[in-house]
Amino acid sequence: MADIRYHSVMLKGSRDAILRRIQPVSIHGQISLDVYFSDPDDPDGQVQVARVGSEAVARQLEPGDPIVLDYLVGVVTSVKPR
Repeated sequence: MADIRYHSVMLKGSRDAILRRIQPVSIHGQISLDVYFSDPDDPDGQVQVARVGSEAVARQLEPGDPIVLDYLVGVVTSVKPR
């Protein structure tokens, strides 16, 4: 059974995850990043994605790195190494 914390909305807090990839996205000239991640307890499980501003993502992250996702009102506000 899947861990419920990845299926419920987190109002404020943080979660551990495994970085799968980062994809830059340009929307009207503004660069955002799609951060693809998975649950560290199920690394081969479902991959989720969060779109965040490039300033909110730590530099030099590589696929496979353990990360921490900070949330506010169910939205990822920053991505940093664990």
